[in-house]
Amino acid sequence: MLKFDERGLIPAIIQDAENGDVLMLGYMNEESLKRTLESGQVWFYSRSRQELWHKGETSGNYLNLRAIFKDCDADTLLLQVDATGPVCHTGNRSCFFRRLEEGEE
Repeated sequence: MLKFDERGLIPAIIQDAENGDVLMLGYMNEESLKRTLESGQVWFYSRSRQELWHKGETSGNYLNLRAIFKDCDADTLLLQVDATGPVCHTGNRSCFFRRLEEGEE
């Protein structure tokens, strides 16, 4: 049984299925997880817009699901995907392209 937080969300780490690179972190609720499993493309719950979000719907850069894993506490998901283009809204392949430098907060 998955452990969703008090808002009904669970963190979802998105990983490139081929090389293991971490591409992004999103949040899912039960409905977005259901749609992901049914469609084979990743859906999230947008915390800022408070609505379901089909990744790639506007950009065409979809995340095609290969596998989902849960962590040992069942409170975080790892989705292995094939990305059809850049994952980050900035146009970068991954959202994790900026190194945190010493002294930064």
